Amino acid sequence: MSSRTSHAEWNGTIKEGKGKIKLGSGAFEGTYSFGSRFEEEPGTNPEELIAAAHAGCFSMALSSLLTEAGFPPKSVATDAKVFLKAGPVISQIDLTTVGDVPGISEAEFLKLAEDAKQNCPVSKALAAVEINLSAKLAA
Repeated sequence: MSSRTSHAEWNGTIKEGKGKIKLGSGAFEGTYSFGSRFEEEPGTNPEELIAAAHAGCFSMALSSLLTEAGFPPKSVATDAKVFLKAGPVISQIDLTTVGDVPGISEAEFLKLAEDAKQNCPVSKALAAVEINLSAKLAA
């Protein structure tokens, strides 16, 4: 079993304070604040990081399913949008994916994309949240 780590530190009050998030791998380190999370100030936020994790996990899961089905993809590109509503509560995640997959029918692609949405590890971890999928083949 593998494990991954990250570190976050918050200094100060919720509105005036600032924080720093660092991935255990060292691949990313960024600042966050009340303004970057709930307003439009520069910096990252936990929801943006969840969106990145979900887009990456889903893309890999779909690529794996496509390959197993005999349709190795040229690419799978996914955007994830995490919605934060009052509470605060993560209320919804929208996944939008485009696959460049030679030889596959649209119906088969959509079936495998739905399977990836249901079964990628991040989707499973976020099962309490409504997850919507828009999938299409590249033109």
